[in-house]
Amino acid sequence: MHPSDEDDITPPDPAQHKKLLDKIRRHALYLLTRRDHTLLELKQKLSRKDYPTTDIDAILIRLEETGLINPRRFTESYTHYRRNKGYGPKRIAMELQTKGIEEAVIAEHIQITDNAWLNDIQKIWRKHFKGQRPTDPKTHAKQLRFLYNRGFTQNQINNLFKNSDALDE
Repeated sequence: MHPSDEDDITPPDPAQHKKLLDKIRRHALYLLTRRDHTLLELKQKLSRKDYPTTDIDAILIRLEETGLINPRRFTESYTHYRRNKGYGPKRIAMELQTKGIEEAVIAEHIQITDNAWLNDIQKIWRKHFKGQRPTDPKTHAKQLRFLYNRGFTQNQINNLFKNSDALDE
């Protein structure tokens, strides 16, 4: 008779397990001191270090309960950062979704119909195209594509080109 696999399993040493949890917590805190992270981002980064998933989850839940991981704060900070880099609301919302932020939190921070986005699209257009209006359909399509890929809505792009005063400012 062969001994079963269950007989070979030894329970983890509580002192060793506590050290491991402390190590995971320190690593997570180190990452959070550099910048805000989402729960998903932290989980992915800690998983790359081959820490046990159940331990990672336990630490992250505690960090979220204490407010060190805050999806609303992350969303606000990330939105501000990406907006200043010249990205529109659709692109920022998509990026936030891939980082594990819930749609309700995204909608709370990114109001796509907000008129402030019109100012942003004007600044981006002027900076990238040096204020040169499209003179032919090919140039017009190029400018539309650029703004669309930056994450602005079709409505915002149309409003930019309809409002010729905005292009001349």
